[in-house]
Amino acid sequence: MPSALAALRILDFSRVLAGPLATMVLGDLGAEVTKVERPGGGDETRSWGPPHDERGRATYFEAVNRNKSSIALDLADPSDRGRARELALAADVLVENFRPGVMAGFDLDHEALRGGNPGLVYCSITGFGSGEQGAALPGYDLLIQALGGLMSVTGEPGGPPLKVGVALVDVIAGLFAAVGILAALEHRHDSGRGQLVEVDLMSSLLAALVNQASAYTVAGEVPQRAGNRHPSIAPYELFDTAEGELVLAVGNDRQFAELCAAVGLDELAVDERFATNSGRVENREALTARLTAALTMRPAAEWSSLLGARRVPAGEVKDVGAAFRFAAAIGLDPIVSIPRGDGSSVELPRNPIRLSETPPSYRAPPPPPPGPAASPASSRRS
Repeated sequence: MPSALAALRILDFSRVLAGPLATMVLGDLGAEVTKVERPGGGDETRSWGPPHDERGRATYFEAVNRNKSSIALDLADPSDRGRARELALAADVLVENFRPGVMAGFDLDHEALRGGNPGLVYCSITGFGSGEQGAALPGYDLLIQALGGLMSVTGEPGGPPLKVGVALVDVIAGLFAAVGILAALEHRHDSGRGQLVEVDLMSSLLAALVNQASAYTVAGEVPQRAGNRHPSIAPYELFDTAEGELVLAVGNDRQFAELCAAVGLDELAVDERFATNSGRVENREALTARLTAALTMRPAAEWSSLLGARRVPAGEVKDVGAAFRFAAAIGLDPIVSIPRGDGSSVELPRNPIRLSETPPSYRAPPPPPPGPAASPASSRRS
């Protein structure tokens, strides 16, 4: 089937996670992505392990680098820098996430390239923006989870702040970057002109705090850690059962009435303290105590089945392996197998976007580690 972005050429100078995720998403949608790596070591995540695959390659790198070729260029070398400029002048999109000012030092910034390639969409991903103060700060996901407020609302009340279990800020910023690139390409389609797309991790996180952010910006309230509880919905949290743990995500009064019937507490559905969501939030402690006493009578798996039959959002807490098996069991096909040139393959999570006419495709596995700096003839496709 045709690919939505098949005519698009992307030059990817980014490393680690946010930029490579953005270019992989666009590569899945058909774009031709050339990844520029430093000779010898390549992208830092090539050494971020364990875990490793059967070839000793870090699974971190493989997570965000399929559907790309790789070329080794030393930007400190004038010849390699000239080759990088040639590639940039022929590209539709350039993505980089160096510290602000680094690409300008190589004459590879947007200002240096747009005269020779006026249609170039140039995406720069930074930690804290390109301003003088933000440019001096190191942009690491954990640091931004701390400075951006995410850790302050993650963890148990009275306990220490906690990071999220994945580099979520990088993921969010990478997705914002992909959206920004596509918007710039649509503008170019109408105007013929490229533009500079800037995404920073700090702003991406603040935007992604959504209701927690608007609690502050609209109402002046500073959200606090609430553990597994939702600040505005109840019951919406984790419960112990006779065996295992159960999540309830009850979002309306009908679901609450069905929950009460299932656990043998019909009287709670008509109790004025609990009949509405606002009442349930206000009287959360009393509600949680009653529900916990009832839920500890059966295992989580049994409750999940009983509540699911009543269309009450409930489920067991699964580890990552069980989560993939569950997704497969309900027909989501969460894993794709991408052949390597030697007859082996690599299994990776499927792109979640489904398109009826131009679906994502999986044309190439993550590229092998780069060797020495490459001449034009030695750039590799995997």
